[in-house]
Amino acid sequence: MNAATLVRRDTRILTPGPTPVIQTERLTLRPHRLVDADAITESLSDFAVTRMLARVPTPYDRQDALDWLVRNTPGIGSDWTLAITERDDVHIGMVGIELRHGRWHLGYWLNRYYWRRGIMTEAVTAALERFGRRMPDVAVFSGVFADNPASLKLQQKLGFDITGCAEIYSFARSTMVPHIETVLKPGALRLSQAS
Repeated sequence: MNAATLVRRDTRILTPGPTPVIQTERLTLRPHRLVDADAITESLSDFAVTRMLARVPTPYDRQDALDWLVRNTPGIGSDWTLAITERDDVHIGMVGIELRHGRWHLGYWLNRYYWRRGIMTEAVTAALERFGRRMPDVAVFSGVFADNPASLKLQQKLGFDITGCAEIYSFARSTMVPHIETVLKPGALRLSQAS
C-alpha cells in the first residue's frame, strides 16, 4: 500500500461531520438553502467581491447560484459551506472549509455592503473554532490574492502563517493572479486576537 492510498483512505474516515449551525454574538452560520440563491447572486454579481475569488465566474447569475447550491446541499459531502446571516436570516456571505487534494481549505466571501464591520472576522473565527474542536489534529490551508491585504491581515490575526506564493487562475479576472498561500497549524487559532 502506497502513501497516496493511505491519504485517500484517511480523508474518507476523518471528516468533521455534518455542517453545523453556529451562533455568535451577531451572526448565525448555517447550512445553505435553495432560497439563498437570490442573495448569493446579488453578492457574487459584484465584481468587487468576485475579483478576490479564484473559482467564481463573472458574470454570475441566478442559475450559477442554484447549480452551486444543489451541489452543496447539506449531507451530500464532508465539506462545510456555511451561510453567514445576521438575525434576519438573510444570506450575506459564506465561509467554507472543504477537502481538496487531501487537505482542508478555508475560503470565504462577504457582500461588500457588510465590509469593515468585523463580520468576516467573527464568522471565520467561529467556523475555525468549531472545525478545530471536531478535527483538532488537522491543518487548514488557505490563501489570498496578493492585492487583498485585508484578507491576509484577517488570516494572520487568526494565526495563519504564510507558506509561499504562486500564481493561480482567477475565473472572474480571466488571468493568472499572484496568490499568497497560508496555513493554520493544529492548535494555532488565536481566539483572543479575533475581536
